[in-house]
Amino acid sequence: MAKPTKSPVDARKARKAKTGRRSPLASIALIAIGLVSTGGAYALFTTTASADTTAAHSQLVDDGSKLFAANCATCHGLNLQGTTAGPSLLGVGAASVEFQVATGRMPLAQSGPQAEEKPAQFTTEQIKALYTYVAARAPGPGIPDSSLLQGDGDASAGAELFRINCAMCHNVAGAGGALTEGKFAPALKGVSAQHIYEAMLTGPQNMPVFNNNNISPEDKANIITYLKYLDDTPSVGGLDLGNLGPVSEGLFIWIFGLGAIVAITVWLTAKSN
Repeated sequence: MAKPTKSPVDARKARKAKTGRRSPLASIALIAIGLVSTGGAYALFTTTASADTTAAHSQLVDDGSKLFAANCATCHGLNLQGTTAGPSLLGVGAASVEFQVATGRMPLAQSGPQAEEKPAQFTTEQIKALYTYVAARAPGPGIPDSSLLQGDGDASAGAELFRINCAMCHNVAGAGGALTEGKFAPALKGVSAQHIYEAMLTGPQNMPVFNNNNISPEDKANIITYLKYLDDTPSVGGLDLGNLGPVSEGLFIWIFGLGAIVAITVWLTAKSN
C-alpha cells in the first residue's frame, strides 16, 4: 500500500520541528519586550530619583526660609530686599551666603567697620538650608566644585596671580594687613580652600569681586594651591617675624639690633671706668 505524500507546508513544519529554530517574528518580539522593560524600569528609577531630589530641595528651601525669617530678616528683609540695617541678598548666590555664615561673620555680632570671623552660629545642615533658600529666590554664584579646591594646581602661576591681584592688601605671604577707616584684610593662613574660592568669587567686605571673567576657575585653583603651599612650607629664611615684611624686620633691628649696640657701648664704658 503506498504511503501518503506530505504537502509542502507539512514538510516545512517538520523541518522546523527537527531544527528547533524560532520564527524571526519571535526574536523581534523578545527584543521589543526587553527594550520596553528596560526603558520602563529606567524611566521609573529616574522619575523616583528626580522626585526624591525635588522633595529634598523643597525641604531645604522650606527649612532655610524659617531660619532666615528667625535670624536674618530683621536686617535683610523678609523678601531679601534689604533694609537700612543690611543690604539686599537677591542675587548674591549660595557661595556668598555659605562664606558669610560658615565663617561666623553673619549674623553680625555688633556694628563696626567690618564683620569679623567668629565661630559659626549654625550647623552645616542649617547653613546648607540657608544658602539653598537664598539661591532659590534669585540666581547667583554657586558653591564651587570640589575639583577646584584640591590644591593640586600650579603654585608658581598662583603665586604670580596672588602678587598681582591680592598682595597689596593681604601681603605677599597672605599675612593680612591694615586698610583705611579701621578695616583690614584678614590673614589667609589656615583658611579653607572653599572659603578662599568663595571670597574671590563674591568679594566680601572690602574685597573686589574676581568673577570668572577676571580670574578663571583654573587660576583661582592655582591661587589656592599657592596659599596651601605657604601653609605647608616653613620659612626657608628661619624666623619669619609674622611675614609682615619690612615693618616688622625694621622694628626688630631697631629694638634688638640698636638695643644690643647701646648695651655693649654702656658695658664697654663701664669697664673702662
